[in-house]
Amino acid sequence: MDSFVFTRHASDCKYKRDRLYRRCNCPKWVEARFNSERVRKSASTRLWDEAEQFRQKLEETLASGRPLSSLDSDLTPTASTSAHIEAETSPEMLGAAIVPSSAQPEPAQSPLALDGEIIPSSRQRTRVTIQKAVEVYMADARSRNLQTDTVKKLERLFEKQFLPWTKTEGLVYLDELDHNALLTYRTTWTEGMVVKAKKQDRVVGFFWESFRRGFITQNPALSLSKIRPKHIPTDYFPRDEFDRIIDAIVLYGDPRGGYLSVEDTRTRLHTLTLLMRWSGLRIRDAVTLERHRLQGDNLLLYQAKTGQSVYVPLPPEVVEALVNIPEGPVPNKRYFFWSGNGLPKSAVANWQRSFRRLFQLADIRKLDGQKKRCHPHMFRDTFAVEMLLAGVPIDQVSTLLGHSSVKVTERHYAPFVKARQLQLQASVRAAWKVGETPGEGPDNNAPRASRSVGNGKRLELVGGGKPTSRIA
Repeated sequence: MDSFVFTRHASDCKYKRDRLYRRCNCPKWVEARFNSERVRKSASTRLWDEAEQFRQKLEETLASGRPLSSLDSDLTPTASTSAHIEAETSPEMLGAAIVPSSAQPEPAQSPLALDGEIIPSSRQRTRVTIQKAVEVYMADARSRNLQTDTVKKLERLFEKQFLPWTKTEGLVYLDELDHNALLTYRTTWTEGMVVKAKKQDRVVGFFWESFRRGFITQNPALSLSKIRPKHIPTDYFPRDEFDRIIDAIVLYGDPRGGYLSVEDTRTRLHTLTLLMRWSGLRIRDAVTLERHRLQGDNLLLYQAKTGQSVYVPLPPEVVEALVNIPEGPVPNKRYFFWSGNGLPKSAVANWQRSFRRLFQLADIRKLDGQKKRCHPHMFRDTFAVEMLLAGVPIDQVSTLLGHSSVKVTERHYAPFVKARQLQLQASVRAAWKVGETPGEGPDNNAPRASRSVGNGKRLELVGGGKPTSRIA
C-alpha cells in the first residue's frame, strides 16, 4: 500500500506550488492507493504530524478491510459535497494518476465507495516506467540545443548510472522511486561534494520534468536534504609566483624529439599563459580562440545578449606573442592554438597536461613549505584579483569575466574588492575614536585606547606609555 500526506493550499497561500510544504496553515489531506484504487481523505487538521497519524490509521483500516467509517470520530473527515468531490477528482488535482487503466472497479461496488472518495479509473493513466521517463527527458535535453558537455553529463548520470542502479534494485516504474529509494541512490555517489550537489540538482530537475508531464503526482526529490559543499577561497598567482612560472617555461620540453621543436613548444606555451593571465579567458576559450577576434590590441571576449561586444585591451608583448606565434603540429589559419580537428575537450586536455608539467617545474610553495596546488584556471583568477585590487569596480570585472550576475563575481572574489577593504579599514579606525574627548590627555595626537576595569574606573593607554586610571 502506498500513501502520503499532502497540503491542499488555499488560493492565497504563497506556498501553493509545493504540495509537500508542511508549515503553512492550510488543510492537510491523505492520499492512498488500495486495490488499484486511489482514495483521498481529509485529515481534518492543519498540522502535518497529526496528518501523519491519520495516514497510519487510514492504512491500518484499509489493510484490515474495515470501512473507513470505523476511524476514530475525531479523525474522521466530514462528508463532502458532490462539487467538492468533483474538484478533488479534477485533472489539476490528480496530476499524473498512475494506475493501470485495466483496473476499473465500479465505485458503487467498492467497499470504499460509501466512506472514501475514489478517483474514477477513467481519469487514471498507465504507469510510466523509469526507462521511458529517462528516454523522454534525454530527448527533450537534446532538442534544447544544450552544450555537448552538458548533454554528456546528463547521459552519464541517467543512462549510465541511474538506470543500471534501478535495475539492480528491481525498480521498474517511476512511482516506485520514493524518498528512501533516492537516499539509497545518493549513497552510491563517490564524487566530491561539489559534483554531488550538481548531480542532486539534475535529479531534482528530472523529477520536476516528470511531474510537469504528468508521469508522477509529486516530486520525491524535493525532500532530499541539500548538499552544501565547502567553499574553498579563490587562490591566484601573485606577481612573484607568476614570474616563477614564466621562468620555468625555459626548462619545459624534451629535446629528444616531437612534432615541434622545443623552442616552438615553449613559445606556444608561453603565449597561452600570457593570454589567459591578461585576458581572463578560461582555458577552453583560450585554446579555441579564433584569430579574427584579435583586433589591434583589443581582444573580443564575447558578444553580450544585448548585442554589444565586450573587448579587453592586451599588453603590447601579449599582442606581439599572439601575432608571431609558431604554427602547431597541424596548422590552422583560423585558430591560434587549436588545429580544428576533433573535439575541443581533447585539445584542452592536452594543454592541461602541459600545464601540470609546467607547475611541477615551477615548484611553487606556500610560506610553510607546503606545495601549492596550481591549475590553469588560476590565471583567470589572477586577472580578476589584480583588477579588483587595483580598484576596478566589481561590476566591470563581472562584465569582463562574462558572469551572468555580479553575485557570481562577489561569491568568488569578494575578499579582493579594494573599495570594500578600504571601507572596512576606515570603519575600524572610526571605531577607535568613539568615546574620545578632543584635547584630552598629555598628547592629543597619540593613539588612545581605554577599557572599563570596574568600580567606575577606566584603564587608559596613552601614547604607548604606562597605564593610568581615572574616575569615569
